[in-house]
This record gives sequence, C-alpha cells and structure tokens, in this order.
Amino acid sequence: MQIKLQSDDYHVLLNTLGAELNSYSSPTGKEYIWNSDPAYWLRSSPLLFPTIGNVRNGETVIKDHIYPMPKHGFCKESEFEVTEQTENSVTFLLKANEETQKHYPYDFELRLSYHLNGSTLSMDYTVTNKDTEPMYYHLGAHPGFMCPVNDGENLENCILKFEKEEDFVSYEYDLKNLEFNFDHKVSQKAEGNVLPLTIPMFDQDAVFFEHTNSHRVSFVNAVTGKGVSMYYPDFESLAIWTPIGGKASFLCLEPWNGSAIFHQDDDVFAHKHSILTLEPGKEKTYHLEISLIE
Repeated sequence: MQIKLQSDDYHVLLNTLGAELNSYSSPTGKEYIWNSDPAYWLRSSPLLFPTIGNVRNGETVIKDHIYPMPKHGFCKESEFEVTEQTENSVTFLLKANEETQKHYPYDFELRLSYHLNGSTLSMDYTVTNKDTEPMYYHLGAHPGFMCPVNDGENLENCILKFEKEEDFVSYEYDLKNLEFNFDHKVSQKAEGNVLPLTIPMFDQDAVFFEHTNSHRVSFVNAVTGKGVSMYYPDFESLAIWTPIGGKASFLCLEPWNGSAIFHQDDDVFAHKHSILTLEPGKEKTYHLEISLIE
C-alpha cells in the first residue's frame, strides 16, 4: 500500500512494503527518486537491516546456529505496519515475527519515521531490542537518485561535494568472492571536498568510504549546483553505486553503519565488520535527511 505525504507542493510516495521511499517530487513535477525499472534495479530506496550487503555464502552464525541471510537483510520483502500518519509524516513499524525469525533470531522492533517539510525529507530509524540478550545488527539506507536530474546532463557532468575535506580512499569490492578486503584500497581521483563522478569508478561495483569526515554530501551538477543533498549525522560510512557500465540513469547515496563482509571476517554475525550492539530493553535512533537543491 502506498502512503502519500505533501508539504508546500512537494510530494512523497512511500510503500508499506519495505517502508520504502518510491517518489520525491518538487512543485514543478520533477522526480528525484529512481523509478525502479527492473531492467537495471527493481528497488528505489530499500531499508538495510539487520545486515548490509551479503554474508559469506548467504549464511551466518547467530546464537550458535546457522541462519540464511538475504543480501541487505529482509526489510525489502517485509510488510510494515503504519502506526502514525498525518498529511506530512508517517511512521512504519516492523516487529520480529515468524518470517524474520527464520533469518534473525532476535526479538526486535524497527521503526522508520518520515517527515516532509518543504524541500527536506527527514527520516528517523529507531531500533529496539526486545530480547533478553544483546542484539547485533547493521543499519543503512540505500536511496537511488535520478541522473540526469536535469535535462541534457549525465553522470559525468555531476560531482559529489562534501562539507569537509576527504581522503577519498575506498575499499575495492571483489566481485568474484563478493567481499571487501582490508588490503585492497583504491585512491579515487579527487581532492579537497569534491569527488568528480565517472563511469569507470564503478567497474568494481559500489565505492565504499569506511569513514567520512563529513556527514553531509551533495550530488549536484558541477556547473549549476542543482541536485540533492544528504545529511547523515548518525551514520559512519558512505557508499555510492550505479550499475556497472553506466547505462542506468541513477546514482545511489548509501549511508551505512556496517558493510558487506570482509575477507578477514569469519562467519559469526556478531563479528561482522562495524557491527552494532544494543543491550536488552534499549533503543537507538539514527537520523537522516534528504534535501532537494533546485
């Protein structure tokens, strides 16, 4: 079921399946979110929980038992409950259930609240541990933004502009073994706080910056400065992705707490790189904002 939000003639469409952002349009009708064309990528903005990326051979060890774990977790295939709704805000809730227990044997609650205020869409992700022991998890966002946003441009007309200077050193993804490796790093051709975008930089899949000095990044046309901005104060890492070959007209900006598996990781879920821990009865909220720059 789709949920509509509006504020100052800005419009957002959300889906109870996955609590996923499907559309974000300006008063002029310009669409900023990827259209989910299955020829390239069926999603538009999946919620990544309780894992980011893949686990080795699709299985992981939790509480001394082996569980199958889908890539990026199970939220994208989960129906969320709507617990609160107004004209410009909505809260989605997913509770542990028989299906989630097949993959993740924790008693949890996951809320995702959206609030639209004109050209800014705010999101709050709240994880609650209802279990009797510490809970381990990753959490991330994966919104895909249309590129070109504006007529006559392409990916290589655009840049990522960070609020602070970055070293732009990323981990190379091993497409054969589906893993990162601490020993394999790539220095992107950039300096200062600006990263030019090129098609070849995605030849090894996503570009993953494990730590960023910045917590705000803008995906904009290098000349006009128009596009989108993302503020991710509660996320440690940032990945960027478009399918190899550059034929798909979108770019994903992905704030992560966690990552896909590293070569050096074992198969125990609690040992995954950058794993988060939440004690019984506790909850943690993570904030994210997307703003349109017109």
